[in-house]
Amino acid sequence: MISKGKTDQVTINLDGQDVEVPAGMNLVDAVALHGKEIPHYCYHPQLSVAGNCRMCLIEMGTPMRDRGTGEAILEEDGSPKIGWVPKPVIGCGTNVSPGMHVKTESEMVTGCREGIMEFLLVNHPLDCPICDQAGECRLQEFATDYGRGYSRYKERKNVKPKRTRLGPRVTLDDERCILCSRCIRFSQEVAKDDVLGFVDRGSFSTLTCFPGKELANNYSLNTVDICPVGALTSTDFRFKMRVWFLKETLSICPESSAGCNTLVSSREGEIHRIAPRRNDAVNDSWMTDSGRALYKQVKSDDRLKTPLVDREESTMEDALHSTVNALQGKSVGVVGSCNSTVEEQYLLNRLAKEAKAKKYLRGHFGEDDGILLSADRTPNLRGALITGLASSYPTEHLSSLAQALKKDRLETLIVVGEDLIDSKVDAELLSGVQIIYLGTHENATSNLARVVIPTLTSFEKSGSFVNRGFFLQGFQQAVPGPAGLLPDVSVLARLINELTGEGESSSDIDSIWKDMARSSTSPLKGLSFSDCKKDGIQLDGSKWADLAFVEKKALHYQPNAKPKDG
Repeated sequence: MISKGKTDQVTINLDGQDVEVPAGMNLVDAVALHGKEIPHYCYHPQLSVAGNCRMCLIEMGTPMRDRGTGEAILEEDGSPKIGWVPKPVIGCGTNVSPGMHVKTESEMVTGCREGIMEFLLVNHPLDCPICDQAGECRLQEFATDYGRGYSRYKERKNVKPKRTRLGPRVTLDDERCILCSRCIRFSQEVAKDDVLGFVDRGSFSTLTCFPGKELANNYSLNTVDICPVGALTSTDFRFKMRVWFLKETLSICPESSAGCNTLVSSREGEIHRIAPRRNDAVNDSWMTDSGRALYKQVKSDDRLKTPLVDREESTMEDALHSTVNALQGKSVGVVGSCNSTVEEQYLLNRLAKEAKAKKYLRGHFGEDDGILLSADRTPNLRGALITGLASSYPTEHLSSLAQALKKDRLETLIVVGEDLIDSKVDAELLSGVQIIYLGTHENATSNLARVVIPTLTSFEKSGSFVNRGFFLQGFQQAVPGPAGLLPDVSVLARLINELTGEGESSSDIDSIWKDMARSSTSPLKGLSFSDCKKDGIQLDGSKWADLAFVEKKALHYQPNAKPKDG
């Protein structure tokens, strides 16, 4: 669903067939568009070209021209005469040009690949059964697809450092390193933290940190993601689970408004790791280390799992009934959350209208790191603008709520996920109101609440967020929530139906989207949940441009801004 402008196409000859590819595209990416593969280790589409591994060797030729006249030289049949480079060429260092001829399958190419695989495996340990990378290792795959199939090497292998701590989250097994330098280039070009390099020469080359430094930046685990072998491993995930047992779910990182696309890997209802998912319009192939650790909140000790009424354990039905009683005939305030999904914010806005409630919203802000940790530390502040839950960008504290409480204008407060005490609202002001708390974790506000309704984390439900660039993205439920809990949209829909007595509000996400898409003035007009689940949709956020002070102050990472080759 990402709108892309037209790209100029050129014709190249790929293994004897003329095909069209985007002009100037790297050859490795260009042949992949037509179902061909140029095996590679050091090449990465979002890093500079190093040409280290030589696994991508191919045969290449170009149409010949007369040096004197510049005229094309033709064969007897009138076709252009092709001048083939006498030696193999690295595909990663080659961009397509009109008329180029490429052979990815030939006797020379096959011999080159077999030779390169032999060199890479000369000192590589035979420890695939205990390697964390097993099941997603490019060395295993290419050894099978392009290797000789047997070893001619009989000498002793070089021994290198094992279980080396590169930083607090990354462990190195240097015997497995194939010197592709992806991790070095990522640290230099993306993370802007130049701490890695090679020392020694030849087969004794070793990856290490510069003296007095360590790989400790908030993007260090991306080096594990792009390592094509098992050299760099996540200290947290190391030896915990075989990857072929894991179920991968498309998700969105809720850490900030950057909206990084992620893959949540789980087994039997338990999350084991989170990794970035490529989206060139949002986050390229990267995400923060701190965002990967958010899954640990799912089973934290302060997780709310049981509804409470008057601080006693209750049933969900009793909690909902008590909530309706606390809303009817009362002056109500609703404190929404920028962590809620678009669907939840839409229903909460409807609930506020039915209860004739005053709406409040708090922002959570920090320092923008210029990459993928934005100043707005919530995933869906802009969703609140689009759904009408907020009319302007919120402040970091709920001072307007505190003023309303001082003037005794509120009798009941519905609080979604926020800690009012942390929002600079005095606890004494809350003693005279009934608090209905909907949230995932215990805090000072939940301890003061008359009714507590536990809700689900973003890993336990489906929905959508709008990121800092007004990019609408959907995500899927990865694991089930605690037993007995309802999805947030179901809780809100039940409350709306009880208040209206009509029973028309649905908790089905597709039905909610039909309601949201009906508005002629909404940026969501004509859209459905399925439209935003895979690639996302760019929304028009110009209406709120003058309010986007967070956007104006922040230094934002530019996705797909490739460094120059070399």
